Amino acid sequence: MKIVIINGPNLNLLGVREKSIYGSEAFAGFLDKLRAAYPDDEMTYFQSNHEGAIIDELHRVGFSCDGIVLNAGAYTHTSIAIADAIRSITAPVVEVHISNVAAREEYRHVSMIAPACKGVIAGFGLDSYRLAVEALKNCR
Repeated sequence: MKIVIINGPNLNLLGVREKSIYGSEAFAGFLDKLRAAYPDDEMTYFQSNHEGAIIDELHRVGFSCDGIVLNAGAYTHTSIAIADAIRSITAPVVEVHISNVAAREEYRHVSMIAPACKGVIAGFGLDSYRLAVEALKNCR
């Protein structure tokens, strides 16, 4: 399978920011482990702190890959534009969160993108990404 992982704002700081919430592992190291766990699958990675760049990447890959794992960060709770981009593409998208957003601040309880996604996985740390890959592999 060809799977694209897209991370949104501030996720470039994983391993550095708010370790009590997001852990101490940088995403690059985790991505190496994830790729090693799925050697027969092609996994590409994109991260941006800019909403338009995330939308552009969804448009670019959303018709040619088998699935997208998307952690839109704070845009999850605000971006109708990203939700519209997800609805516009053919690849299934799984929304992912490292923390359990339902157990955090009230403004994090509503996802603007969840209704456009195949499903949502949250609260399992970086393993949420692996669970999303498994979900995409099982919905082929």
